[in-house]
Amino acid sequence: MRKKGANGQESRAKLLMIAANEFARSGYHHTKISTIVSRAGLTQPSFYLYFESKEAIFRELVGNFRSGLKELIEGSRLEGGIREDDVPDRLLTVLTSLFEYLGKDPDSTQIGFYISEESAAIKSEMAAMIANNLRAEQQEGYFRAEADMAVISESLVGVIERLTLQELLNGKRPSGDLARHVVNLFMHGICEHPYGRVSGDKFQGV
Repeated sequence: MRKKGANGQESRAKLLMIAANEFARSGYHHTKISTIVSRAGLTQPSFYLYFESKEAIFRELVGNFRSGLKELIEGSRLEGGIREDDVPDRLLTVLTSLFEYLGKDPDSTQIGFYISEESAAIKSEMAAMIANNLRAEQQEGYFRAEADMAVISESLVGVIERLTLQELLNGKRPSGDLARHVVNLFMHGICEHPYGRVSGDKFQGV
């Protein structure tokens, strides 16, 4: 039976926070319940008042990260009727919110995005959801009709994954700066002047 009341909720939250830090630092297999409860100032039997096992607390941390990410992406689709000139700024807001989510709890992000066995599935789910959003936005006329949103979404997730690990979690760049670079890359490319675009096996000039 889990303890009830404010003290029980506080102890449970503390165990989750410390467990996330231990998993992020040491990985799943090297994290010990004894270390978690010692840092929390609790006894080992008290751990089992709240969680059945180390696996159970790890699963909850992964589930919390996954559900929060899913909720954020589901609510990020651009609605219809946005002026063309405003689309990049709206995308900037969306990407900034995503990086802020990934950066607000680095331990949870390390677990859900990189450490857990579910991390590949989480990123695949993320790419599928982004692709659905992009297709809907494509229908609204915000993006070229011939753009393959499955490829773009996979590319976008790859960029986000790498930038989160190399720039965000270690504090090198803030969320808004990373979001600005990503939006500029995907909306405007890296060329000073447009050369045209590749379509199929042919180069399409402008």
